[in-house]
Amino acid sequence: MNISFADHKLPRAGILLLTQPKGTAFRGRAAEIDKKTGGALKRAAKAADFQGEKGSFVELMAPKGVSAARVALVGLGDPGELTGLEAEGLGGKIAARFEKGPDKDLTLWLDEAKGLKLEMDELAARIGLGLKLRSYRFDKYKTKQKENGKPKLAKAVIMSDATAKARRTFGELSKVADGTIIARDLVNEPSNILHPVEFAARIKANAPEGLKVEVLGEKQMEKLGMGALLGVGQGSRRESQLVVMRWDGGKKGEAPVAFIGKGVCFDTGGISLKPPAGMEDMKGDMGGAACVTGLMHTLASRKAKVNAVGVVGLVENMPDGNAQRPGDIVTSMSGQTIEVINTDAEGRLVLCDALWYTQDRFKPKFMIDLATLTGAIMVALGQEYAGIFSNNDELSDQLFNVGEREGEKVWRLPMGPAFDKMIDSKFADMKNVGGRFAGSITAAQFLGRFVNDVPWVHIDIAGTAMSSPATDINTSWGSGYGVRLLDRLVAEHYEG
Repeated sequence: MNISFADHKLPRAGILLLTQPKGTAFRGRAAEIDKKTGGALKRAAKAADFQGEKGSFVELMAPKGVSAARVALVGLGDPGELTGLEAEGLGGKIAARFEKGPDKDLTLWLDEAKGLKLEMDELAARIGLGLKLRSYRFDKYKTKQKENGKPKLAKAVIMSDATAKARRTFGELSKVADGTIIARDLVNEPSNILHPVEFAARIKANAPEGLKVEVLGEKQMEKLGMGALLGVGQGSRRESQLVVMRWDGGKKGEAPVAFIGKGVCFDTGGISLKPPAGMEDMKGDMGGAACVTGLMHTLASRKAKVNAVGVVGLVENMPDGNAQRPGDIVTSMSGQTIEVINTDAEGRLVLCDALWYTQDRFKPKFMIDLATLTGAIMVALGQEYAGIFSNNDELSDQLFNVGEREGEKVWRLPMGPAFDKMIDSKFADMKNVGGRFAGSITAAQFLGRFVNDVPWVHIDIAGTAMSSPATDINTSWGSGYGVRLLDRLVAEHYEG
């Protein structure tokens, strides 16, 4: 959807949408349009018992006195309680209401509301962001869509008394939306299309100006000693890849912030084969890598004043005559040995080498890894929160607070020596699973052995990156979770 901002002017066609606060009489532009329609707008609102409740609508079809095909009202609720996230949700509701109607154009007139909590430019921009995110579709493989099932709404003009500021505010938010959409696209792609080599090629081909991309193949990883990562992919005909993205927007020589993503492009479970029911969802087991890719695109696009590194390990976990077996012992890049008890606990094997590589090469301020790592995290937290595990209270608190404001919420779970003992092995330095209990925690304990003293957070996004509940701003199977969370973390705490 094309979204633009302009000063107030009556549209010649399409939908004219006006905002109405809860429980107030028609004022300003709503009163103006009601007068032009001979009072028909007010009568329609009365007939529908429209009270301005947040997200409620009333429509007037083919009204006299204006050129628009439809005039509609949308409720703002209490303007003094309207938050930025709720404004985004309002934009999503608007897109959902009108996207499949007959009209291609929508004009939203924002009027000053008494006691409005948000600045007018932010209200306009956040509604625009909600429109953009909700209008996302992944339907490129549908060849027989009925014409009446396709979205028609293609253009939205948001009019206010803060046009220039709204345009600037939306410009910044739109770059975050672009990164989120990149992540959604990657998660939604089928694995026969988006295998590790193709994933790496897309990162390189679509890198914005200034984002440096380096791709390491299997021979390079062998030289580095990445036996854990390579062990996961050895059953696949597709070559494993490690992609390094670098954005140098901060001071020269300043330590970067670092983000690491699990990119298992398809996970069969390997020799520890998963049950067939629902296995198709394992095309999304690269949600962490998708998030890191979208995040790095956002940071580069908005010219963030920070040095940042994104590292993604891309593999396929396939059962084959050459596949890794339960009981195998592999040597990680750190030199630590790992007994592979369960080949379906493969993501941590990818991440441990990527984490060690990142801290060893870049000496970052912090490392944050993201992974669709454990089903256990959904047992603990459902799909409303991602789980975080950390060796650093300050970084964890920053993530929690940003997540609450941005709507990508996280919840910290414990770590400690008692859990760490659960991954000790009889035959190697550690094993890759800790048993039936505390599965998400023991996975984090495993990763914690590869970060040294670098401040670190592990984010388990198994419940939030794919097949998560639909919201006002997302109905896609792949949510793009994490891009805005981490972009805001950087913007608020690590830029400049």
